[in-house]
Amino acid sequence: MKRLPLLLFLPLMLFACTQQQLQTVVEPDAEPVVLDTIPEEPVITSFPDTMYASAEKLMIVIDTIDASLPSQLNSLEDAYADKPGIYTFRGSATRNPNFHGHLTDDSIQFKVDWTYTTRIDNTNTCLGIWGGGVGWTGQPLYVEWPQDSLHRQEIIVVSLCGDVYFIDFQTGESTRAPFDVKNVLKGTPALNTTLNGHLYIGHAVPKGAPFGTQVVDVLQHETVDIFGRDNKAWRSWGGYDSSPLEAGGFLFRPAENGGIYKYYIGDGGYALQSVLRYSTTKSKTSPGMESSMAICRNYGYVGDNAGNILCINLNTMKPVWTYWNHDDTDASAVVELEDGVPYVYTGCEVDRQGGNGFSHFVKLNGLNGDLIWEDTIRCHKLQYGNGKSSDGGMYVTPLLGEGDCDGMIFTSFCVQTSKTYSVFMAFDKHNGSVLYRTKMKHECWSSPVAFYNDQGEMFIFIGDRVGTAFLIKGKTGEIIASEKIANNFESSPIIVDNKIVVGSRGNKIYKISLQ
Repeated sequence: MKRLPLLLFLPLMLFACTQQQLQTVVEPDAEPVVLDTIPEEPVITSFPDTMYASAEKLMIVIDTIDASLPSQLNSLEDAYADKPGIYTFRGSATRNPNFHGHLTDDSIQFKVDWTYTTRIDNTNTCLGIWGGGVGWTGQPLYVEWPQDSLHRQEIIVVSLCGDVYFIDFQTGESTRAPFDVKNVLKGTPALNTTLNGHLYIGHAVPKGAPFGTQVVDVLQHETVDIFGRDNKAWRSWGGYDSSPLEAGGFLFRPAENGGIYKYYIGDGGYALQSVLRYSTTKSKTSPGMESSMAICRNYGYVGDNAGNILCINLNTMKPVWTYWNHDDTDASAVVELEDGVPYVYTGCEVDRQGGNGFSHFVKLNGLNGDLIWEDTIRCHKLQYGNGKSSDGGMYVTPLLGEGDCDGMIFTSFCVQTSKTYSVFMAFDKHNGSVLYRTKMKHECWSSPVAFYNDQGEMFIFIGDRVGTAFLIKGKTGEIIASEKIANNFESSPIIVDNKIVVGSRGNKIYKISLQ
């Protein structure tokens, strides 16, 4: 792999706040006056460097590629917090969206502000023809470029045709030519948080060589680095649907070849520091990962195709714990801190279980992997009649409630009976009890996002696989508005300035208003 120039290594630091001392003020012939002390801010500490029995059962190899590079995170804070844009899947390290909209009117209607058309590619790959538009997870990114670079509001989105598109957020016009990476693109890319222009892309299906990951400098419009086939991988498939994530000066990439890659980010580029390879059996056969890792401090959480939920210590790359959640887990977990404890929410599909089974939606203690609660939702595979099928279960990343929905968590499941439908569900996040079920006519793979009104009421936007947009009242599950807009919403949406931006399969990307 190409090694790029790096900064001189920065001293490694954990973030701790020291109490500020104030001097006593003394006036002549007067009693001392003691000023109020400034309250001590909480110290942000690393989670423990430990390994539980569940992780000790794994067969693991930590392959250190460059021992001269730092290994410890230089920060435990969310690298995406307070950034002027949305630079990764769901916009934050915990995959809990850091964006939302505001409703000012009770009269809700969808209005398409602009439509952008992608190229269609009819190349017959090893997995068929993918066409154009945007697939799963395919979330757009949004960036407010500073004055000294591009000085514009820009949408960056990848397409199944293999192009990366750059769209003016306001007008829907191309800001520059698309960048063709020569392979099918499905997952959500990530943008370097320093806005140096580096876009981290994972290939989904090969059309040409090399097939793997790619770094594109979107300011110079050129490829900076390509990492192709890993000959040491324990699984042969080399796709990267997972959205990469920065943390503490590193970039983390779970892969469908079964490896989790840790890159050190330096000045002008990055370099591979180490790779974790693991298996749940004694043989070197590894499940791949399509879900995107969620990160809280120095712990990373990711699901794999065999049903394992894995927690790793990002400093050491050693597993901390594993939890077996029964089946293929493509949906990305969402993590929330409660009283200093990270809790992990995620769910599985119905794939390895056969045609019928259950999606297991769980809340786990992120420190040790203990199960807090579990709900099981009966789901089925959908047979298309041409030898193809679609797994049932959960594809979306859950959404935590705020406002009048504080204490709730939302997700959807592809139930897929003879009358194909999904169910949108609300749960009590503390005990897992089902608060309501809203039946949807078609499958929902697109992750939900939220709007709030002046009264703090939560409304949820979600799309389905026939291109219908829905607005759902969070507290009750009532469908407030619905409209057929697109071909197929598999892509997850973002919200910017009260506008929804979302891609569709076919060849369209949309900016939608709620009026």
